[in-house]
Amino acid sequence: MPQYYNMTELENNVSNAQEEVKADVKPVAQTTAPAEEFDWNSLGKKKVAYSKAEKERLEQLYDRTLNAIVEHDVLEGVVVSKNSREVVVNIGFKSDGLIPVSELRYNPDLKVGDKIEVYVESQEDGNGQLVLSHKKARTLRSWERVNEAYDSQEVIKGYVKSRTKGGLIVDVFGIEAFLPGSQIDVKPIRDYDMYVDKVMEFKVVKINHEYKNVVVSHKALIEDEIEAQKTEIIAKLEKGQVLEGTVKNITSYGVFVDLGGVDGLIHITDLSWGRINHPEEIVTLDEKIKVVILDFDENKKRIALGLKQLMSHPWDSLSETLNVGDKVKGKVVVIADYGAFVEIAVGVEGLIHVSEMSWSQHLRTAHDFLKVGDEVEAVILTLDREQRKMSLGMKQLMPDPWINIREKYPINSKHTATVRNFTNFGIFVELEEGVDGLIHISDLSWSKKIKHPAEFTKIGDSIEVIVLDVDVETRRLSLGHKQLEENPWDVFETLFSIGSVHKGTVIAAADKGLIISLPYGVEGFAPQRHIMKETNEEAKVDDVLDFKVIEFSKENKKIILSHSRTFQEAAPVERPAREERPVVKTDNAQRTTKNQIKKIKDNLERTTLGDLEALANLKQEMQEEEQKTRDNNENE
Repeated sequence: MPQYYNMTELENNVSNAQEEVKADVKPVAQTTAPAEEFDWNSLGKKKVAYSKAEKERLEQLYDRTLNAIVEHDVLEGVVVSKNSREVVVNIGFKSDGLIPVSELRYNPDLKVGDKIEVYVESQEDGNGQLVLSHKKARTLRSWERVNEAYDSQEVIKGYVKSRTKGGLIVDVFGIEAFLPGSQIDVKPIRDYDMYVDKVMEFKVVKINHEYKNVVVSHKALIEDEIEAQKTEIIAKLEKGQVLEGTVKNITSYGVFVDLGGVDGLIHITDLSWGRINHPEEIVTLDEKIKVVILDFDENKKRIALGLKQLMSHPWDSLSETLNVGDKVKGKVVVIADYGAFVEIAVGVEGLIHVSEMSWSQHLRTAHDFLKVGDEVEAVILTLDREQRKMSLGMKQLMPDPWINIREKYPINSKHTATVRNFTNFGIFVELEEGVDGLIHISDLSWSKKIKHPAEFTKIGDSIEVIVLDVDVETRRLSLGHKQLEENPWDVFETLFSIGSVHKGTVIAAADKGLIISLPYGVEGFAPQRHIMKETNEEAKVDDVLDFKVIEFSKENKKIILSHSRTFQEAAPVERPAREERPVVKTDNAQRTTKNQIKKIKDNLERTTLGDLEALANLKQEMQEEEQKTRDNNENE
């Protein structure tokens, strides 16, 4: 920034320079100079002559007293006078400039001698007057100052002009900045109007150059002050230290306590030795409480507090006479799929695992037996006072159904059970609470081949069973369903003898054939090569056809059927009569005949009624070939 002077300083400098020059000037001798050397510029002036060097030095001194004024530049000037309409400003130019008072209303304390920034609009107007503007200078300089304040995080002052939706409008360096309501204070502010017409300190927190938006914050200053306080307070903290604080905020997960400039958190689990649903059950807002410091983080400024730690642990006061096997009563406080936690005293809980709720082996969840708030009675199964753990059981209060199980469910006895679960290999059923059994898939039906138990029954249905075996050690019962009926395969052996023909319905397609439904509820299998109809078409699902039994296995409960055999063997092929005369065959002719005969035999096993015409043609060709062979032999 160049240095500027006012008119008084300018006159003093010029006067001093003149006196300095006069001191160095010597009087000129009264001699007559030649006409060609006469200085006509000095005619009529004081008889003081300056040398060329002295004249240049004087001009330099004069130039230093005046500034080079550039239009459209921002300069600093001094207020030399002020009235109700205008303010006169000296910027070190040959003339002073005028600025309307309206441009300086934001600064009512402006007085003569104050320095202000001005914008040079023109060195002189039509009247030769220097034209200045403070408003333009302020606008141009404002963005520079705002950017500098943002980069350096400088604390600046601003004037709160008005209230707007969601915050306040603040005048900062002549720019309208936005102060969000959330950035006014660390506490929620309800009345924004109380800040209007006030000068406050701010920090620039955001600048949008594209839209010329500036966001400022007063809260940031408060937070900086709080952070400094936090650092000082945390430096004095120690684990285990007991302090008094005020409940500042209550949330679902804990309580924030003001320790005098810094906040600490009491987690909901550290409020009470017993289980609570919400911190409001223990503390209230603005309540003064004593807390103990559990942990703190100097870097993150976090403090963990505890309230229950100031009270004795309930396990320490648990009766010494309480032992494993004793009965206790309590309330269910937490429930999960695997079990339920029962509070037998404040802060003393035991776990009832789902396997200890019932003698049933059927897989269930604890929700099937209990719910939160239930009053239950249980037996202590394990008790660890050092680890403060306890396991409880409910089923121990009920008689074990497996006692005398052989008497209740002897082998070959019949019962009604409830289907509980399916597996690929069978059905799990429940005879009574705690007594389960398995029906293997092979013991469901004598005649039907069941791929999955879901084809036979569904969960929740009742089913008749017979006890096949009892394993007391593993608590398992082997059950059967088909054994309730006599083995029908003893009868099927006579009904479905090999060679017998029966009416059957194609009910499904298999990998290598078809499954056939036969009378009396039995099923058979027809291989692919045995399902061809007389029309030379393959049998398909829902077709009702005759089938011949070609294989029967009582042990494997298997019946193999054939539809093709029903018409192939019923219509044997008639051979044409041959002329009985000796024929001499060559070796080649003999081999050809044998091959043809083998071909016919093979065809007889696979042929259908539709192939008989082709068979007759083949025979005719053979006969013609034999006749040719005989004719050749006779000619020879």
